[in-house]
Amino acid sequence: MAKLNLNRVEMPRQDPKKRGKNFNEVALGYSMEQAREEAGRCIQCKKRNCVTGCPVEVDIPDFIQAIRDGDMPAAVRILKSKNALPGICGRVCPQESQCESTCTLAKKEAPIAIGRLERFVADWERANKTQASSSPPAKPAGKPTGKKVAVVGSGPAGLTAAADLARLGHGVTIFEALHVAGGVLMYGIPEFRLPKEIVQAEVDFVASLGVEIKLDSVVGKLATLDEILASGYDAVFLGTGAGLPMFLNIDGENLNGIYSANEFLTRVNLMKAYLFPDYDTPVKVGKRVAVIGGGNVAMDSARCALRLGADDVYIIYRRSEAEMPARREEVENAQEEGIQFKLLTNPKRFLGNDKNWVTGAECYEMELGEPDESGRRRPVVKKGSEFVIDVDEVIVALGTRPNPLIASTTVGLETTRYGTVVADEETGKTVKDRVWAGGDIVTGSATVISAMGAGKRAAKSIDEYLRG
Repeated sequence: MAKLNLNRVEMPRQDPKKRGKNFNEVALGYSMEQAREEAGRCIQCKKRNCVTGCPVEVDIPDFIQAIRDGDMPAAVRILKSKNALPGICGRVCPQESQCESTCTLAKKEAPIAIGRLERFVADWERANKTQASSSPPAKPAGKPTGKKVAVVGSGPAGLTAAADLARLGHGVTIFEALHVAGGVLMYGIPEFRLPKEIVQAEVDFVASLGVEIKLDSVVGKLATLDEILASGYDAVFLGTGAGLPMFLNIDGENLNGIYSANEFLTRVNLMKAYLFPDYDTPVKVGKRVAVIGGGNVAMDSARCALRLGADDVYIIYRRSEAEMPARREEVENAQEEGIQFKLLTNPKRFLGNDKNWVTGAECYEMELGEPDESGRRRPVVKKGSEFVIDVDEVIVALGTRPNPLIASTTVGLETTRYGTVVADEETGKTVKDRVWAGGDIVTGSATVISAMGAGKRAAKSIDEYLRG
């Protein structure tokens, strides 16, 4: 038996000193030689644990074998038969805790770089459209059924459900509240991690399957869910995500210069503040910026603030680095770029000047106690440990909840005390007739790929319902 190759092919990245001053993509992608070398490490197990670990059940060994063979059109076809958004997944999905964690070589701490290979295939297709389109379609469309489905929201859950339903032969219309499609992929994730052109290309692919996308369409204002159902749609899928920010609710939080991460990232990404001076979007950039939180959104906010000209950027997080929910890769990227981590630290109140602008964050030192319901050790305040960090901008990145607009205008839709919609985990079916839901609107803030998995399961259930 050939000796296992435990040396993962590293992906080239921009130099930290340079990338902290631009919004170009940090990870530069594999070359064809690097991709084939990494694909050559796959041992093509009979028991496909990696497929089981993928929420959208991509045929991972098959698309990797196609890369190894140099048959890129086949790699595209295999990958896109299950995943309509590979360029996005290859960049922002936490493969390390999903498909890669179940890879046989993970036992040797050298899993195949599945995410990097997925990104490579998607990027190859975009760069070689003619060659890619000459191969058979990823999944032939089913016979038209004459049934119509409304998908509310064009984030990862909505796009995935729409693509699968269209391939099954149903007429699909996406209703998107914003002026561009893509949801959190467009407004929430920075250009250096997920370029807008990648998202737009994947949205265009979904539209090419026959999906109609209606922009500037706020369901709950434009029309209620019941009015949409009454207008000729046979079913509705809710994939509106969780766009309502959560706050600390401490003194001084209403001072000028304090943003929710949602507002800050929307201004930077969707309103294109990162393209200044071509787009002169109002976004205050402080010289000393504090970001409160330890997730991917906190890392994104901190790294955007740095690129927009801040001298000092602090991540203030109440637990230790070991408990941070952000991806390891994003924490390391932030550290390399010079983001300063104030760990075991929690704000007590924000201080301001006579013009109501924030000037500082008074914080407690924390220590870790017994585990809480999340399984992480509970942070406890150290008495008498207060100290002040001088800042002139604060970004609060503590997570989000679903916007209550649809729930408040829909009779018979059950929600939890957190504002999430109650839906069956396996099917996405809600208690309201002909309505399904999936993604962050059901789970609260989670990952792109888990939302896609929910969209895929709901599409299957909707199809079964429509076919009686």
